[in-house]
Amino acid sequence: MSRARLYATEAIVIRHSNFGEADRILTLMTPELGKLRVIAKGVRKITSRKAGHVELFTRVKLLLARGRSFDIISQAEMVEPYRPLREDLLRGSTAHYLSELIDAFAQEGSEDHALYDLLAEGLSWVADSPDPALAARYFEMRLLTITGYRPQLFKCVRTGEAVNIDAEYAQPPAGAPAPLVVSFSSLEGGVLSVAAARMSRDAMPVPVSAMRLLRALQTRRYEEISPLEVTPAIHAQVEQTIRRYLAFVLERTLRSTHFLRQLVSETLSTPPYDA
Repeated sequence: MSRARLYATEAIVIRHSNFGEADRILTLMTPELGKLRVIAKGVRKITSRKAGHVELFTRVKLLLARGRSFDIISQAEMVEPYRPLREDLLRGSTAHYLSELIDAFAQEGSEDHALYDLLAEGLSWVADSPDPALAARYFEMRLLTITGYRPQLFKCVRTGEAVNIDAEYAQPPAGAPAPLVVSFSSLEGGVLSVAAARMSRDAMPVPVSAMRLLRALQTRRYEEISPLEVTPAIHAQVEQTIRRYLAFVLERTLRSTHFLRQLVSETLSTPPYDA
């Protein structure tokens, strides 16, 4: 085998499917080559030495040989196994969702260190967090920022006026009822003032408590977010807002969301929302 045909890359396995009697097609996320589909020959054999290194959600160093249809894994060395993702159903299902998101946004053959680093961090957050759902929400918000779809959560997307929930919503004028919700439009990409919401085709109400968490997810470091204790109701409201916005951006709902929504709802003891 000519050395010119070989190349090395670090990668995270985000999807796989069986091929032939003993092979497997892997979809990888890489820092220099973006999304990449390769073949792991003989990896389903009991005697395969590569099998443990190229499981779903593993971070590996690979040596690949260029092939006609698929490049071929020649060597594999484990970097990070993210073992809790294969030992816990909720964490594993959340990792599937994160991987499906990356698969939807990443481009084949396009260098993308930011998305690769985010996935590596996201899998670590989900593997170690006491609240994998909260880690997933933080991942979603970071992904939207990196890919250029960061929602506007502080100013009305129509008028540009500040939507100050701490002052206007928590301390209304004497005798006036406190507004309990903020309007969010996926179509327009952010929050709306009360007047603008009346003219919006898709404005959805978001409780102020959920909007506070959404803003924290967008502006604070993960180390500040991870210790938060979030009620099941706020969890559901924040998830609903982000998922509807993602569905609008992607023009589809990801396959993993329904199962994960049901699983998280059972874990948090709250009914799933209507998508």
